[in-house]
Amino acid sequence: MHFFYYRDGHLYCEDVDLARVAEKFGTPLYVYSAGTILDHYARLDAALAPLDHLICYAVKANSNRAILKLLVDAGAGFDIVSGGELHRVIAAAGDPARCTFAGVGKTREEIESALEQRVYSFNVESEAELDYINRLARTKNLRAPIAVRANPDVDPRTHEYVSTGSHENKFGIALGQLPAVYERAAKMRNVEIVGVQMHIGSQITEAEPFAIAIKKVAPIVRELKSKYDIKFFSIGGGMGIIYRRALDSGSGQWWHDHGGEPSAFSVRDYADAIVPPLRDLGIRILVEPGRFLVGNAGVLLTRVLYVKKSGQKKFVIVDAGMNDLIRPALYHSYHEIAPVKQPVTSRNNSTSGGRVAKMDVVGPVCESGDFFALDREMPELDEDALLAVMSAGA
Repeated sequence: MHFFYYRDGHLYCEDVDLARVAEKFGTPLYVYSAGTILDHYARLDAALAPLDHLICYAVKANSNRAILKLLVDAGAGFDIVSGGELHRVIAAAGDPARCTFAGVGKTREEIESALEQRVYSFNVESEAELDYINRLARTKNLRAPIAVRANPDVDPRTHEYVSTGSHENKFGIALGQLPAVYERAAKMRNVEIVGVQMHIGSQITEAEPFAIAIKKVAPIVRELKSKYDIKFFSIGGGMGIIYRRALDSGSGQWWHDHGGEPSAFSVRDYADAIVPPLRDLGIRILVEPGRFLVGNAGVLLTRVLYVKKSGQKKFVIVDAGMNDLIRPALYHSYHEIAPVKQPVTSRNNSTSGGRVAKMDVVGPVCESGDFFALDREMPELDEDALLAVMSAGA
């Protein structure tokens, strides 16, 4: 659910008319709904209530400092993948002791900074990284808290670019190698074993891959808890969001009517799949949602500059480009595009009374990959029309 909706013929974010926002601040412009973010956080927190858990927001999804402060105040921890993200969390009054530091390419400067700031854990991606962290911690006379990232070799059924839990991916260490890596870590003077971590991918819209991965890693978690008294098991993030019916999905009634659709993956579906196998472990559980918390909480406002016809093609050229939102260019991802002035068709809830046509919605960047929609059937648009690209919060 989210808080974007039409009122009196205009698209609103909560109680704010987006046309007035664009008039005041110009376009292109990102607008975020704090209420939506907090609603998603509260729903996830409640669904995980049977577990001792910490929600670590994945800062890479959206590092806007106002959003970070909102989540700090809500009680979130943070999943970071760079020194810059750690800096932004601290600037938003976040606690480094509630940050897990992930990523396959941590630099010396980043590791040293995270050690000095006393992060909750380094999620270690390789034996080489483990050795490096141990050496750097020794120079500072510190012990680095570590959790080795497990690669459970699970198909997350998502886009290949955001699959991260398969043996073909660069992430983590194979399950068969994990015990030996932990044995090495246990002998290191400047490393403290605190947990185990995994993350199988992003924009996953089925519960089953999460459950399969947890069940594969659970026996190792039990063994590590017995041997090293680990404190947590981080299951990563990856919950997908609605893109194709984004505006309609703001309504609770839509979820009631469309809950069986493949893309309508709810918090309850997720919790029903993961809570039972995790509860049996008797250990603190970390989750790392990013897109799920903020994806449907943001829109990109953009204004039509020109409408161009070339042969049979119709191009709507807007002032936002792939540099503002790269997902369509990078993944050919679908984003719903809603006119800020409500079309007659949707206002009357009928297909009569308003003109529609197929068009490409494209940006001003000098590349043919600079587009938001191709051959999209939309209401006829005029120059200066204001559009909202939905699900643009991540």
